[in-house]
Amino acid sequence: MPKHFLMCRPDHFTVEYAINPWMDPSAGADRDVAIRQWEGLKSAYEELGHRVSLIDPVEGLPDMVFAANGALVVDRRVYGARFAFPQRGPEGPAYLRWFAERGFEVMDPSHVNEGEGDFLTLEDVVLAGTGFRTDVTAHLEAQEFVGRPVISLRLVDPRFYHLDTALFPLDGRNVCYYPDAFSAGSQALLRRMFPDAVLAGARDAEVLGLNAVSDGTHVVINAEASDLQLELKRRGYEPIPVDLSELRKAGGGPKCCTLEIRGEE
Repeated sequence: MPKHFLMCRPDHFTVEYAINPWMDPSAGADRDVAIRQWEGLKSAYEELGHRVSLIDPVEGLPDMVFAANGALVVDRRVYGARFAFPQRGPEGPAYLRWFAERGFEVMDPSHVNEGEGDFLTLEDVVLAGTGFRTDVTAHLEAQEFVGRPVISLRLVDPRFYHLDTALFPLDGRNVCYYPDAFSAGSQALLRRMFPDAVLAGARDAEVLGLNAVSDGTHVVINAEASDLQLELKRRGYEPIPVDLSELRKAGGGPKCCTLEIRGEE
């Protein structure tokens, strides 16, 4: 089934501060390259038959391109983002305003959370990350608002500071993840919940290969995650490799750039 995604063109993208281990302001980033790579991602979605809507980028918010962090959208209910770092603070209201203007039911959160960076929706549950950015109390707040069970998972490696850097849903029932990004208890929980999960190794995780988007058949994935692509093919999925190496300088990949809008049908 075609999906609906919200994206933000990286017109103001740069690496001018460091709020995760991937960011190095002294190395900078090439905005023109980032835009070309982002356009390639957008085209990949459209060629797969998915719909892409755009939010206007805001000058002074270089990370607004990472639309996934802007909200959680389930059944036309939009749980907004409240960012952990002040550099990104204005992004939350900007995304919430976009949805409110289009008639979605929105909630301005009371607790720190970074949208789909740390909330990943499956058919029956929402998986939620904590440990670096999203406060576990936001998991309870989101559960009350969207009306679905929210399962907390603890992240322990600062390179994988959002859940979407360490895990992605393959479909409504199964996931792919990098075990070492999670605490021992969360690993045990994932094994119990998803005994048939696809497991990724360190080499693919370290190129943000887990920051991928699956429609249940195709998996849009960072091109460098070669071993994971082979395993996905073996399991019956079709990898769609994309190059987002410039945006990775800020810790982003395909999923970071992609906020899924659910419930419009």
